[in-house]
Amino acid sequence: MNEPSPPALSQSNQSISALANPSWFLSAPFTANIRDHPAPSLEDHPHSVLVRIRYTGVCGSDVHFWTHGGFTRHVSPDSPIILGHEASGTIHSIGSAVPPHLFTQGDHVAIEPGTPCRTCPRCKEGRYNLCAGMKFAAAPPGTHGTLTRYFRAPADFCYKLPKGVGLEEGVLVEPLAVAVHAVKLVGVKPGDSVIVFGSGTVGLLCMAVARAFGAKKIVAVDILEAKLEVAKEFAGAEVFRPHMSKTAEENAADLIKAGKLGEGADVAIEASGAESSVNNAIHALRIGGAFVQAGLGKAQVNFPILRMSEKELNVKGCFRYGPGDFSLALDLLEMGRISVKKLITKVVPFGNAIEAWETTRRGLGVKTLIEGVEDTENGAKSSPDG
Repeated sequence: MNEPSPPALSQSNQSISALANPSWFLSAPFTANIRDHPAPSLEDHPHSVLVRIRYTGVCGSDVHFWTHGGFTRHVSPDSPIILGHEASGTIHSIGSAVPPHLFTQGDHVAIEPGTPCRTCPRCKEGRYNLCAGMKFAAAPPGTHGTLTRYFRAPADFCYKLPKGVGLEEGVLVEPLAVAVHAVKLVGVKPGDSVIVFGSGTVGLLCMAVARAFGAKKIVAVDILEAKLEVAKEFAGAEVFRPHMSKTAEENAADLIKAGKLGEGADVAIEASGAESSVNNAIHALRIGGAFVQAGLGKAQVNFPILRMSEKELNVKGCFRYGPGDFSLALDLLEMGRISVKKLITKVVPFGNAIEAWETTRRGLGVKTLIEGVEDTENGAKSSPDG
């Protein structure tokens, strides 16, 4: 994909220390700066909490916003947004209707960064991730994200970090919940053979969750040797690098042979969004196998629908996360079944967010984090009222 080259990068038009609530606004592709933004109030949101953001992670969608300004809806100079949705922080203040046993000031939390309407048919049937009225962090127009000092969230969409899980690791709860949702949807069970296409953060976490769910064999597929090395080390996966000159059917046959998958894999998780991987996955599954599309790619792709039908495959889409996914992600961390700390390969100060987006855009490392605003940077400013 051809992308415009970034302009000379400047960090901010104002000193961070001069702002009460510094926030990173994106107003166009490759155009972002730090501005002051009114701190959210809890006065009309008694069931919410105010979180002092400590870390925000960078993922592929952040990079797409940075380079293209959005997906279907785009930012503009007249309608910029604050970026960021993978985040952890500390409870700063608590709404008047939040049960007192849930939180105390200073609690460390991971944030589920969306607010559903709670009243539509999808919400009422327990699929709030499909709510048409969802207000998701950093989604234009007008729903701001977590690259700010103070972020308001519903209290029941904040999760205390268990003992032994730090705030840096707390950022990874969000992509881990994505992986939990995908693995649950596709029905991984003990003894299954699982192929995961794409060894980025979500792909790696899908491997780890599949292993925790009892998968006997996991094969990671990627075109980059460096990513396959990470998959071997992080998830204990076998690895396969497809040949770009071969067809999907040929690569699938090679994959089945190399992975000793017999008639094919029980489960395929597509976490790259690449059309070639989608095709490879369908051909690499056994008859009656299961496929889930967890990665985002082109809006339309060529798809081997005849093979899907002949094999009677169980094919599912996957969108974010739903009820119980964040809680299970935290349980897996607390029990030590998954460790995410080794995926964090770079941490930059709040003022260097552009460096973080560019690091991820260039495919360097696995997960880059952006620190929250340091107290020393803004210590003279008063805190917002709860």
